[in-house]
Amino acid sequence: MIEKIYGSHYSPAQVSNISKQMIPKVEAYHKRKLSDKFFCVYLDATYIPLRRETFEREAVYIAIGIKPNGHKEVIDYCIAPNENIEVWTELLQRMKSRGLAQVELFLSDSVVGMKAPVAKTYPQAHFQRCLVHVMRNICAKVRVEEREAIMNEPKQVHQESNKQEGITVLHSFYSKWQKAYKHVIQNVKDLEADLLVFITIRNRSEVQSIQLT
Repeated sequence: MIEKIYGSHYSPAQVSNISKQMIPKVEAYHKRKLSDKFFCVYLDATYIPLRRETFEREAVYIAIGIKPNGHKEVIDYCIAPNENIEVWTELLQRMKSRGLAQVELFLSDSVVGMKAPVAKTYPQAHFQRCLVHVMRNICAKVRVEEREAIMNEPKQVHQESNKQEGITVLHSFYSKWQKAYKHVIQNVKDLEADLLVFITIRNRSEVQSIQLT
């Protein structure tokens, strides 16, 4: 991959030496002082192949923040054998201990128990279920020929101007697909409150912005 991108070949020994030189920088990155405020923080994990004693896939936990001015930043990350709530709890606590005192909104997938450590570490923050992950789960449980039609409808939720309009979009979606996919629709209904948080936060922020100007 490096040879294709940069036109240079690096031996395993050279890659190892480069990695060793990066270790102090990585350690400094994990200890740096964080901004005290982010409007939104995305929490997600992805599995990648890592070389330990054997080649295995391990979970990389990533927290990506958006500041009030729109600037994005990888706040922190960590690596563990698999995704579990204990690791997320430790990551959140480290973020707060390093200076991140205030977050308006956290977004995450359906990892079990995520809301509890978020509420404990940042009690003033709101929690939004990631619509992309919800749509992926829907996609995996419906017929191929109906995926495009089904996937396009939930996308409209966050384009609406207020919470009631978002609810109307979801309820129309329920009515249309309830008969064909009863269990899928019930799963989405169970998440409804967590899917509409962003609209409320966005509208409140817009009002505050108008008042400030």
